[in-house]
Amino acid sequence: MKRAMPTYEYQADPPERGCAHCRQRFEIRQSMQDPPLAACPQCGGPVQRLISACGICTQPSGRALLSDRNLRAKGFTKLVNEGGGKFRRTV
Repeated sequence: MKRAMPTYEYQADPPERGCAHCRQRFEIRQSMQDPPLAACPQCGGPVQRLISACGICTQPSGRALLSDRNLRAKGFTKLVNEGGGKFRRTV
Protein backbone atom coordinates (compact mmCIF):
# COMPACT_ATOMS: atom_id res chain seq x y z
CA MET A 1 0.00 0.00 0.00
CA LYS A 2 1.39 3.38 -1.00
CA ARG A 3 1.40 5.88 1.84
CA ALA A 4 1.12 9.62 1.39
CA MET A 5 3.96 11.65 2.81
CA PRO A 6 3.09 14.87 4.60
CA THR A 7 4.33 18.23 3.40
CA TYR A 8 6.14 20.34 5.99
CA GLU A 9 6.76 24.08 5.84
CA TYR A 10 10.13 25.56 6.80
CA GLN A 11 11.53 29.07 7.09
CA ALA A 12 14.93 30.59 7.87
CA ASP A 13 15.64 31.12 11.56
CA PRO A 14 15.65 34.15 11.80
CA PRO A 15 13.85 34.96 8.50
CA GLU A 16 15.88 38.12 7.76
CA ARG A 17 19.13 36.11 7.61
CA GLY A 18 18.08 33.50 5.06
CA CYS A 19 18.65 33.26 1.33
CA ALA A 20 15.90 34.06 -1.19
CA HIS A 21 14.69 30.43 -0.91
CA CYS A 22 14.40 30.10 2.87
CA ARG A 23 13.60 33.73 3.73
CA GLN A 24 10.12 32.94 2.43
CA ARG A 25 8.37 29.75 3.50
CA PHE A 26 9.21 26.63 1.50
CA GLU A 27 7.72 23.14 1.53
CA ILE A 28 9.39 19.75 1.78
CA ARG A 29 7.72 16.32 1.56
CA GLN A 30 9.11 14.10 4.28
CA SER A 31 8.20 10.93 6.07
CA MET A 32 6.87 11.43 9.58
CA GLN A 33 9.83 9.38 10.85
CA ASP A 34 12.39 11.73 9.25
CA PRO A 35 13.96 14.29 11.58
CA PRO A 36 13.10 17.93 10.86
CA LEU A 37 15.47 19.80 8.54
CA ALA A 38 18.10 21.80 10.40
CA ALA A 39 19.53 23.61 7.38
CA CYS A 40 18.25 25.17 4.16
CA PRO A 41 18.85 22.82 1.19
CA GLN A 42 20.15 25.77 -0.89
CA CYS A 43 22.25 27.98 1.42
CA GLY A 44 22.85 25.72 4.44
CA GLY A 45 21.54 28.36 6.86
CA PRO A 46 19.49 27.35 9.90
CA VAL A 47 15.76 26.73 9.36
CA GLN A 48 12.82 25.92 11.61
CA ARG A 49 9.76 23.82 10.86
CA LEU A 50 6.53 25.79 11.03
CA ILE A 51 3.15 24.69 12.31
CA SER A 52 0.61 24.97 9.54
CA ALA A 53 -2.91 23.83 8.71
CA CYS A 54 -3.27 20.41 7.14
CA GLY A 55 -5.82 19.25 4.60
CA ILE A 56 -7.99 16.42 5.83
CA CYS A 57 -11.12 15.20 4.11
CA THR A 58 -13.64 13.67 6.49
CA GLN A 59 -16.46 13.14 4.01
CA PRO A 60 -16.77 9.89 2.09
CA SER A 61 -16.05 9.81 -1.62
CA GLY A 62 -18.85 10.23 -4.16
CA ARG A 63 -18.82 6.51 -4.87
CA ALA A 64 -19.34 5.69 -1.18
CA LEU A 65 -22.19 8.19 -0.93
CA LEU A 66 -24.06 6.43 -3.74
CA SER A 67 -23.42 2.87 -2.57
CA ASP A 68 -26.49 0.67 -2.10
CA ARG A 69 -25.66 0.25 1.58
CA ASN A 70 -25.44 4.00 2.25
CA LEU A 71 -28.60 4.79 0.24
CA ARG A 72 -30.53 2.11 2.14
CA ALA A 73 -29.31 3.48 5.48
CA LYS A 74 -30.45 6.98 4.52
CA GLY A 75 -33.90 5.79 3.36
CA PHE A 76 -33.47 6.42 -0.37
CA THR A 77 -34.78 4.32 -3.25
CA LYS A 78 -32.43 3.51 -6.13
CA LEU A 79 -33.85 2.66 -9.54
CA VAL A 80 -31.91 1.00 -12.35
CA ASN A 81 -32.95 1.65 -15.96
CA GLU A 82 -33.59 -1.68 -17.69
CA GLY A 83 -34.46 -0.07 -21.02
CA GLY A 84 -37.76 0.37 -22.83
CA GLY A 85 -39.02 2.75 -20.15
CA LYS A 86 -38.77 0.10 -17.41
CA PHE A 87 -36.98 0.65 -14.13
CA ARG A 88 -36.09 -1.87 -11.45
CA ARG A 89 -35.91 -0.96 -7.76
CA THR A 90 -32.61 -2.09 -6.18
CA VAL A 91 -32.69 -0.41 -2.76
